[in-house]
Formats: sequence, C-alpha cells, structure tokens
Amino acid sequence: MWRLFAFLFLTAALACASPEAEQKVRPPNILFILSDDHAYQAISAYDTSLIRTPNIDRIAKQGMLFLNASVSNSICAPSRATILTGKHSHMHGKIDNLTPFDTSQVTFPMLFQEAGYQTAMFGKLHFGNSPKGVDDFMILPGQGHYINPDFINKKGERKQIEGYVTDVITDLTLDWLAEKRNPDQPFLMMYMHKAPHRSWWPRIDKFEKYSKLQFPEPANLFDDYSERGTAAKTAEMNILDHMLLSYDCKVMPEAVKSLGVIPDPRDENFFKNNEFYRTTEEQRKGYQAIVDSITNDFVQQWPEMDDQAKMRWKHQRYLQDYLGCIESVDDNVGRVLDYLEAHGLAENTIVIYMSDQGFYLGEHGWFDKRFMYQESFKTPLMFRWPKEVKAGLKSKALVQNLDIAPTLLAAAGIDIPEDIQGQSMLPLLNGNPEKWDRDAAYYHYYEYPAEHTVKRHYGIATERFKLIHFYYDVDEWELYDLQNDPNEMHNLYYDDAYQDTIISLKVKLAEVRREYRDGPSLDKKFLNDYLKTLKR
Repeated sequence: MWRLFAFLFLTAALACASPEAEQKVRPPNILFILSDDHAYQAISAYDTSLIRTPNIDRIAKQGMLFLNASVSNSICAPSRATILTGKHSHMHGKIDNLTPFDTSQVTFPMLFQEAGYQTAMFGKLHFGNSPKGVDDFMILPGQGHYINPDFINKKGERKQIEGYVTDVITDLTLDWLAEKRNPDQPFLMMYMHKAPHRSWWPRIDKFEKYSKLQFPEPANLFDDYSERGTAAKTAEMNILDHMLLSYDCKVMPEAVKSLGVIPDPRDENFFKNNEFYRTTEEQRKGYQAIVDSITNDFVQQWPEMDDQAKMRWKHQRYLQDYLGCIESVDDNVGRVLDYLEAHGLAENTIVIYMSDQGFYLGEHGWFDKRFMYQESFKTPLMFRWPKEVKAGLKSKALVQNLDIAPTLLAAAGIDIPEDIQGQSMLPLLNGNPEKWDRDAAYYHYYEYPAEHTVKRHYGIATERFKLIHFYYDVDEWELYDLQNDPNEMHNLYYDDAYQDTIISLKVKLAEVRREYRDGPSLDKKFLNDYLKTLKR
C-alpha cells in the first residue's frame, strides 16, 4: 500500500514540476509481447533463411538481442508461470500443462499494480481465467482458436469476436492503449499471442501466399537418432510419423481415406475440432479453396512418394502454415510499435519480445518442443528501452525466462521479492556484463508419460557444453559440445576425452540443483571424482 501512496504523492508533485523533471522521474511503461512456440530460427534478427520479420527485428535493432536466452521448462503453461513468478517450475507448482498452478504465488503484474501501475492483459495466458494483478483483461480460454476466437473478460463473461486471432488480440490491445489507458499512470501491457501454436492456421491471405512457397530443409531433417539414447528414439514428434495429414497438414480427410491411409481420430473430426468449424460462410469459402488446392496436390503426389519424399512434403506443408502465422504476428507487432511512436510513448516504454519456448522446424526430423536440445531450449528474446538501452546491442549471456520478472521490477524501481530465483538483466542492458554471474542455465522437464512421450530430464548448459540426465523410467546421460557440434548430433558422454569435463559438469549440476532447491544436494561421489581429477 505504501508504494501506491508514494506513487500518488509523486504524481501530485510532478503536476507542479517542469516537463523536464517529469521525464526524468516518471517510471517506464512496459509492453511485454509473448508469442507461443515461436522458434528463434523463424525471426530474421536471428536467421534470415526462412522468413523476414522486420517489425520484430525493430525491437532488436533498437535495443538488445539476446543470443543465448533459454527456458527452464520447454512447455507452454509452465514457462508462462515461470515468466510471471521468476521461479522454476518446482517452486511455482506448474511443472506441466495439467498440474495446477500454486495460486498463492506472487506474480510480477501484482507487484506492478501495487506500485501504482495500470495493468492489462490481452491474448493467451493458458492457465486460469482470472489472472491476478491485472486491471483489465480479455484472455483466450485454454489454447484458444485462430478463427473467430472466444475471450473471457474480468467479469467472467465469455465473448466471441469475429476475425483472425492475431488481429483481434492486437485490436483489443490498441483499443485499451487509446481509450482506457490513464495517461497519468505508467502502464504494464501484457500483449500475448496464440500464434504460432499448433495447428497453425494462417489468416486467409497468408494461407494462400505461403501455401505456394518452398523453404530450405535443416541439415538434420533425416536424423536417425543413432548417437542418442532412448528418449530421442521414442519421442512421438517426428514429422513423417506423427504429424497428422488433416489436422496439421490441412488435407481433406476424405482424400486421406481414399488413398488407404488410416486416419487419426483428430483427422476424422477435422470439421468438428478445428478452425473450419468456426468460420463464417464467407471465411469458409476462402479457406476451402486453399484446402482444396492442398488436397489435390496430396492426391496427385502421395501415392508415388517414398518415405523420404513424404517427409519432405509434410515438412513443407508444416513450414508454410507455421511461417504464415508468424507473418501476421510480425505485422501486428508493427501496428503496436507504430502506435507507441505516433503517441510519444516509445522513448520511455520498455518493449520485450519473446516466446514461451523455442520450437523444432524439422531439426532432428521433429516438430513441437519439450527437449533440452537447442531448438526448444533456446527462446527468442529482445529488449528495447530507448531512454536507457543503447541500440544495436547483442548479448551471449545465459539469461532465462525466469529473469524477466526481476528485470522488469528492477527497471521500474520496485523491490524484488527475496524468493524470486531469476536475476535482473539490467547490468547486461546497461553495458556492465561483468556484473552478470550465471555460468550455467538449469533446465527440468516433467511432462511424461504424456503427449509426444518426451522423457523426463534435467540438465545444465554452459556457453560451450550441455549435460542432460534422462530419468524416471530410464537412467541415461548425454553430453554435447556446442562449439564443435552445434546441431547436437553426437553424444559425447562415453567419449574418454570428455570424462573430466563430465565430472566438472556433474558437480556444477549438483550445485545448481541445490541452489534452486530442486533435487539432491551436492553428491559426494561427484565431488570425490572431481577432486581426483585435480590431483592428476
């Protein structure tokens, strides 16, 4: 409460102060942009081979681009809970998509609201329908829909809005900024997209455009997992074997049946369970024409294809839809950035763009996320604050999604709770990387047995190495040298040349687990083995 009184006193004082004094004292506004499953490979600030994202790139060019940002648990709801609380999954309770969130946890919007900020959230939260610390919200129930989505408001009312979800979320955000924002208060806006989450339905114009494009393949599209253990071999996220022809690839289910392919139940319910069911008559005509074109191509080519050709066909279909969704995200991010600039808000507004995790775009033959391998472990992250952060900066620091909360609190001058496990990134943003002391990022994935059957595992990543332990129903270790093997194709755990490295990393892993209060403290055997190496 004292923060609110202090803020009101400060506001009154500023009314009598000069514009120059107000500019110096006024806390920053926050625009936090979160997409869902947006791979860093699909942002041209990181990689130009798949798509151009000029508006998202604006944030990176005008601020800092983080090259080694990662998540602590690569799955949607747990990652979002980590972002909001600044804590690892085992601390906030949301270890997977089904386990309930500990509602006694304090989230950073609650602290901003207490400090006198006006707060709002529009888009996808993915757990709970009543976020704390938010003055106004319209959120998608659960995963939400791409076409004519439903929203739940602060009164608990459910409302369907006609249009494409990425456009609608942006419309709601801009309407709040223009009509509901109090110009005498700083604001925290949580602008949270559903896209590009499965099942990847682009807007009609993007669907038509991207369905005609071809994209390069990753070098390890046909990975056979021969140098990894059970987890990679048994995961059910291979594009050829597990991506669905109707639900994912948009082939009419009748055509799938006609070629003797046994459809998945989700394909059987193609019209009932996906976006087709939600279209207006006019919308359906536009989508149907493109779906018919895809179906015709499938019918003509599929019978003559071998497995390699089928893999390539499904990979192209996947990227066409996935990247089509992203172009709409980029367009709409541009709309919001333009609004800030047009209304004199850009200079003192912190803008963050990130995803709740990375995603596989065919690397290792996969779609989805969950593993600690690079494409799902790493997440895009960029931070713009023209008043304080120089343009064009890049950082290789090992930052994680649990660092968002303490960074924003520190930037706003709000006390950081002692139980937050993340670190403020302000030293990096202010050009003082020597004050950043994390040398290993910690990861723990729990959702098994479950969809995609990715086994439970935990591990650490340094700038060069990654050590992973798969457990629960197996006991397997993997080590990757990211400097010499950036695609993570060669497990070096049993390589004699790396045994000292493994011992050091196991000691570090035990120390990190103890620090975060996850699992056993420092293992004496690891420590004894490590001490032996020092005597050699």
